[in-house]
Amino acid sequence: MGNDAPTVNAGHLIARRLRASGIDTVFTLSGGHLFSIYDGCQAEHVRLIDTRHEQTAAFAAEGWSKVTRVPGVAALTAGPGVTNGMSAMAAAAQNQSPLVVLGGRAPALRWGQGSLQEIDHVPFVAPLTRFAATAQSPDAVGTLVDDALRAAAGSDGQATGVSFVDFPMDHVFGEAHDAGAPGALTGPATVVQPDGDAVDAAVRLLGDARRPVIMAGTNVWWGHAEAALLHLAEALRIPVLMNGMARGTVPADHRLAFSRARSKALGEADVAVVIGVPMDFRLGFGGVFGAETKLIVADRVAPERPHPRAVAAELYGDLTTILSALSAASPTEHEDWIAALRTTETAARTGEAAELADDRTPLHPMRVYAEVSALLDRDAIVVIDAGDFGSYAGRVIDSYVPGAWLDSGPFGCLGSGPGYALAAKLARPDRQVVLLQGDGAFGFSGMEWDTLVRHGVHVVSVIGNNGIWALEKHPMEMLYGYSVVAELRPGTRYDEVVTALGGHGELVAAPAELRPALERAFSAGLPAVVNALTDPTVAYPRRSNLA
Repeated sequence: MGNDAPTVNAGHLIARRLRASGIDTVFTLSGGHLFSIYDGCQAEHVRLIDTRHEQTAAFAAEGWSKVTRVPGVAALTAGPGVTNGMSAMAAAAQNQSPLVVLGGRAPALRWGQGSLQEIDHVPFVAPLTRFAATAQSPDAVGTLVDDALRAAAGSDGQATGVSFVDFPMDHVFGEAHDAGAPGALTGPATVVQPDGDAVDAAVRLLGDARRPVIMAGTNVWWGHAEAALLHLAEALRIPVLMNGMARGTVPADHRLAFSRARSKALGEADVAVVIGVPMDFRLGFGGVFGAETKLIVADRVAPERPHPRAVAAELYGDLTTILSALSAASPTEHEDWIAALRTTETAARTGEAAELADDRTPLHPMRVYAEVSALLDRDAIVVIDAGDFGSYAGRVIDSYVPGAWLDSGPFGCLGSGPGYALAAKLARPDRQVVLLQGDGAFGFSGMEWDTLVRHGVHVVSVIGNNGIWALEKHPMEMLYGYSVVAELRPGTRYDEVVTALGGHGELVAAPAELRPALERAFSAGLPAVVNALTDPTVAYPRRSNLA
């Protein structure tokens, strides 16, 4: 950077580089190492949203990225500020969420002499990141912010992910040269073309398929390929199953959308197109597919680890290009396959009717979701922060638009919900944001209702309060005949906690109370919680996710 460029406080330069790329919101928790960055944000009209725990600040930044597909930014103070954010960074890394973390750091001038909160962050955040660096001078800060934004956004044609830069206090309070370059995210991203031979092989497989199926996941959303996926499904009449942020890409009421027929669809398909989703525990490490199913895998980049089973065609690169090419396959007649899956889907939904109408007290989780579903807008953003209670939500809450299902992903970190919900409502203030939360999860981030109230963010939360760690208690009792460390206090008044923090809270103990309480929560004009007492003897049927 030439010395003829004007100088500016380095903290202001950080904010300018964010603003130049369209970043207008930063999530943080107050810390002295960050004062210069805060001052820059004030000067550059970058909104600061402060939370009660750095983990929530980082989860909120990830939530922002999930809803907007623009890198979310968190500023975390030195030492424990950064380490408190590491669980959220790990979740974002596994979700491939574009996240930039700006860290405070003890002064370089005094490094090694024992300054407050002095620790070298880079070595322990580096395994979670696509880019991690420390500014070595005030002049370095602008370039590093740009580099971090490009890496997080996958501008080089790679996967989106986490970037980290920390700024020694003496450098960030110093003067830096500002060349006024264009924002890092304003130029065109690298578009990687798929291998043509692999595309041809996949087209042939689809042209011969009699029982094709699509299994789509979150990277469809990150790849901006939702329209191409819907076109592929409709052009070739392929049934679609979705998880993660791909949910709703094919609306739940579309004839080609399936959720309850998953076992049959994946187990009996002759060709399965696996798009933007890894074959991890959620797909039984590939075991959900039939032994004779031919797999076509499509994603933005090749996985770091080999696939757990043989793949017939691998397509990596721009997903819109890939899916558009697959749409050119000759469509085959398989209406009988679609009809068979629809029969299974309908039967499964019919079989849920009794639980959805269950009148027991405490409530069955399915009854809770029957009432919640009836009040959700078609484009509602649903946030999941729960184990067992969240599993029921994943089963019965339908999605109609993509990018509106925010769960913690394969890292499975509880406490993410309030941060995700905070960011989602700030980014999309005209849409419903509904947080479905377990009572265990509430304990990780319950004080964030203070954050929601202070910032005037009208989120509605429904707590499934069964007084146990259900995801652990029931399996442990099956294994050993008893359980330990799996009990919470029954009937805890989380609603009163939220009321004390300035929100709206209600307790629901019987089914007839639920709908009126939900309606009041949606109309409260305040962050609201409906604390629903649910039956601790009810357990979501599942295979182990530990293998």
